[in-house]
Amino acid sequence: MRDVIITLMVFGALPFIFRNPSYGMAAWIWISVMNPHMQGWGFARTAPYAAIIAAVTMLAMLVNRERYRLPMTGVVITFLAFVAWMSVGTLFAFYPGMVGEQLIKVLKIMGMSLVVLMLLKKREHVDWLIWTVVLSLGFYGVKGGIFTLVTGGAYRVWGPSGTFIDGNNEVALALVMCIPLMYYLIDRIENKWGKRAMLASIGLCAIAALGSYSRGAALALGAMLVFMWLKGKHKIKLGLVLLIVVPLALVFMPEQWHTRLDTLNSYEQDASAMGRINAWKMAFNLANDRPMFGGSFEIYNREIFSRYAPVPDDVHAAHSIYFQVLGEHGWVGFGLYLLLGFLTWRAGSWVLNHARYVDELQWACDMVRMIQVSLLGFMVGGAFLSLAYFDVPYYLMAALVAVRLLVEKELAQRSDKAAVKEVADAVA
Repeated sequence: MRDVIITLMVFGALPFIFRNPSYGMAAWIWISVMNPHMQGWGFARTAPYAAIIAAVTMLAMLVNRERYRLPMTGVVITFLAFVAWMSVGTLFAFYPGMVGEQLIKVLKIMGMSLVVLMLLKKREHVDWLIWTVVLSLGFYGVKGGIFTLVTGGAYRVWGPSGTFIDGNNEVALALVMCIPLMYYLIDRIENKWGKRAMLASIGLCAIAALGSYSRGAALALGAMLVFMWLKGKHKIKLGLVLLIVVPLALVFMPEQWHTRLDTLNSYEQDASAMGRINAWKMAFNLANDRPMFGGSFEIYNREIFSRYAPVPDDVHAAHSIYFQVLGEHGWVGFGLYLLLGFLTWRAGSWVLNHARYVDELQWACDMVRMIQVSLLGFMVGGAFLSLAYFDVPYYLMAALVAVRLLVEKELAQRSDKAAVKEVADAVA
């Protein structure tokens, strides 16, 4: 039954996507972030829904009267350079015959991120993006939060199988990123019960993140909450809520949860933590040996670790977005990745600097602040996870670029109107 429902939803949306390609943006994010087909038990799990939505969306863009162009900003140029560098690097991979599948997967994510950016032409389109990400991730956060409350935190929260966020660590970081976006949407909801439902969802997502037993997510959650308080409005109210809720949440979690978190203070005795450090050193040594392109994809095996890792037999995934990019794409690729993050952040800061005194653009400031908080959570939690190609941060990157372009357009129109009025007054 689930398979049939999901199929009807996807194919029922196609005519609307063909009429308005921006609906395709929302449908793509929904199918790629929430992965609703993975909740099915039959044919839906392997059906090419994402490819169908992508194909119809791009066809609609081609036949639509409106022209869709890629804005060649510094962020976009750096993004294209990073993608190109990854692609060229596969030619110099340790295992050229094995990297094709991963490259195609990454190019799909990056390519559709650019399509999403081209479709973000209005404020409402960016709001659609935020809403779609929140509903897609919030589904697992609410579900996981209720599960944690019912079980007293005795069992871990896991993500949907077969997705980017199927692990406990991965889904926890995704939920940490979702919380600031939910906070932004509260002021966009007019119904008081809708506001309360969103507040409850924020709490459940935070509980689910704790219930994952992810140490990296716990650090990311702490950093995100502090930054959200600094960036958010209603500091007194939010501060009081955090002072009350955070201690209660920590007291609620069982002893085994606190025992696991305590290993952060004694990581030298924790095999998992030492395995990650071993993988980081492997990536660092590999990048020093191959500084231009690194080893490309599929480098986490015994042969590579025996060559570059201090402990050859302790084979782990990268467990860090930074060391993942460094080992797979070398120092040049790593530099492009950091530059992309810097320019994306600066695009948001530009909006805050130029729009904060314009009442009609306060929505942009509110949105940018919470997107930055979300990305900060990713930057902190991502230091301990192999999620360099997770699509949500790239969608948020597209949102920041789009918001800056919208603000630039609004400010230019205001400047033109002011100039016209000045001339009219001078003539009069």
